[in-house]
Amino acid sequence: MGEIGIGAGPPLVEVTRGEKVESLHRGVVVVADASGRVVKGIGNSEFVTFLRSAAKPLQLIPLLESGAAARFGFTDRELAVMAGSHNGEDIHLQAVSGILAKIGLSAEALHCGIHYPFDSVASQRLREAKEGPSVLHNNCSGKHASMLALALHKGHSVEDYERPGHPVQQAILQSIAHFAGMEPQTVTIAVDGCGVPAFALPMRRAALAYARLVDPHDFPPSRQEACRRVVQAMRSYPEMVGGSSGRLETELMGLKPNTLVAKAGAEGYFAIGALQDERGLGIAIKMEDGSPRGRNPVVIETLYQLGFLNRGDLERLSIYYRPPVKNRHGRVVGEIRARFRLQPQE
Repeated sequence: MGEIGIGAGPPLVEVTRGEKVESLHRGVVVVADASGRVVKGIGNSEFVTFLRSAAKPLQLIPLLESGAAARFGFTDRELAVMAGSHNGEDIHLQAVSGILAKIGLSAEALHCGIHYPFDSVASQRLREAKEGPSVLHNNCSGKHASMLALALHKGHSVEDYERPGHPVQQAILQSIAHFAGMEPQTVTIAVDGCGVPAFALPMRRAALAYARLVDPHDFPPSRQEACRRVVQAMRSYPEMVGGSSGRLETELMGLKPNTLVAKAGAEGYFAIGALQDERGLGIAIKMEDGSPRGRNPVVIETLYQLGFLNRGDLERLSIYYRPPVKNRHGRVVGEIRARFRLQPQE
């Protein structure tokens, strides 16, 4: 397996000021099918990096396979927030609170930490009221609630559910390794921002995992059904995966609800599962500098080149696709634009 590090990708995005290119964002794009064959891409497909929150849909699989989701009666709406990195809006807080009520725990059981909501309106409302955020506002609170549910269902401790050796985290590791076609001991693990394990995979393995998520025909029936439920939940409630505004994954799934499953991760990561002629494709994208500024144009350009988006879609997504560079007076002085061509592989 390749080493974690930088230097894996060519320039993918230009940032202009006037007619001059002022900055470049480098990165890697890998497109693979459910057999693991890399079909298109640019950059080093063996580049190893952390999925960060793009792992969340895969982290949810053990909950469904265990029977915990059925036992506690979790709805698709609740599953979507478990698979998401939510904005901290009221709809998200209500959903996570509902999950905790179903399993008989309070918000104090969540070990994800506290930060202000991603949503600017919700954040401003707290500041104006001179109130601090709660653990429910953490974008990972849904994921952590799902881990607590799995721990309770299996009779495991809920006090230390986030540690790598806990049975819940070991079940998640086994699941992610299986999706990626790897042995668990070969998956690199560190600590994510919310305190649970973060997983690093070669880019082509991450793309394979997302291809299998939307096209799990080689999996046992129980895993196929778990994949179907996660995909259904995310597509049905994209606003629970991200937010009511300002989130590219929400926009993409709302625009192509029968085709795409999308999930962003920190540090310039993005993963997509897509169906093309009944065949599953997985797309893994990583910006070398960790920049969401560069990531979004690459995501949209990749989907356009693969035929999942048309020119009308590019116009609708223009704020993400070619965002303007503005000065302090609000005047447009440049733009951020994708400049690459996916290459056939193997």
